[in-house]
Amino acid sequence: MSRPTVDVVVPFHGPRESLVWLRDRLNELRLRPGDSVVVVDNTPGAMTVEDRGAVRVLRATRRHTPGYARNQGAAADRADWIVFFDADTEPSEDLLDRYFDPMPDERTAIIAGGIRDEPVASNGSPAARFAYIRAAMSQDDTFRFGAWGFPKTANAAFRRVAFESLGGFREDIRAAEDADLSYRLRAAGWTIERRERATVTHRSRQTLFGFVRQKALHGAGGAWLEREYPGSFPPRRRLGLAWWGIRTAVRRLLGAVRSRDRDTVLWAVFDPVEALAWEFGRSLPNERPLTAAAWWKALRRLRGPRLHPTDANLEACPHGTRADAMIR
Repeated sequence: MSRPTVDVVVPFHGPRESLVWLRDRLNELRLRPGDSVVVVDNTPGAMTVEDRGAVRVLRATRRHTPGYARNQGAAADRADWIVFFDADTEPSEDLLDRYFDPMPDERTAIIAGGIRDEPVASNGSPAARFAYIRAAMSQDDTFRFGAWGFPKTANAAFRRVAFESLGGFREDIRAAEDADLSYRLRAAGWTIERRERATVTHRSRQTLFGFVRQKALHGAGGAWLEREYPGSFPPRRRLGLAWWGIRTAVRRLLGAVRSRDRDTVLWAVFDPVEALAWEFGRSLPNERPLTAAAWWKALRRLRGPRLHPTDANLEACPHGTRADAMIR
């Protein structure tokens, strides 16, 4: 099967030993002539890691955002398509071939690959087990929002000509850069396809702190999207949300005790925690670099009213709201 040339770009932020492990793992990808693989190290003050095999390591630390790192990696080569996936994912060896089976339409700008949460045993880490049973990282998690749906760049391919025509990702935000670029590409007349067989496995957060921090960060991205694209991710009324979280957790915990099912207990605890962390994260600044002005705006948002939706809506379908959409 013939396919276009592909540049693989993986942004990275973390310790040197993790970068070395990532570099060596990416050498297992099946490449063809004209393909390339670059890891973009966005870690402040990190030591240089040498290239090995087909994988180059590019240092890019002028801005500490995923959008900046991805743009720098995309500019390093000139293949027809750019495949982005995250450093905390494990791609299949034939990932690149699967993206182009079948070939996309000529007006397709993005191909959304499949994302599978890492399997976690029933007695495994509570945070990771919850992500697994909820399928938190699947592309369905964000595509279900219709006109406001978008593919997660934890695994997605972009047609270079479309990507470059709009200047790539925004580099001044910490989260939601994938949704923003998807909306801009659609507005310019491009389309999106899906390839679930082009799959990566996502390694989930292992601790409650990591889980809450991730959801809060994505909440900041959701609030930024609502300001840029009104109606995309409307806020919830916080008092109603808090009461919903308490009532839901207590009711489900009582049911879990009766059933003696650990997964039911995890859902009872983590489902409300996820929604609350995401909503309160909306008050955090999403802009980078962080400035006094950005924090002042965040404090003002923290004090502002929260009007949507009603408690009845929360009770009926807590995961049907957009509070889950920024999970990556």
